[in-house]
Amino acid sequence: MKKLVQFIKESYAELRRVVWPGKDNVISSVKVVLISTVIFAVVLGLVDMLLLAGVQILFG
Repeated sequence: MKKLVQFIKESYAELRRVVWPGKDNVISSVKVVLISTVIFAVVLGLVDMLLLAGVQILFG
């Protein structure tokens, strides 16, 4: 139990030393993630459509 209390105290102390990102930084990071996710989804969708069309031509 003593080790658990020590772990919690050390974890809390470590979290106080963390430099948390500001609001603007978080918003810009979220924009990058959303845009890259949409682009990746579109590319994968196009590849899927092309592969489906190729399979239908070969075996259809």
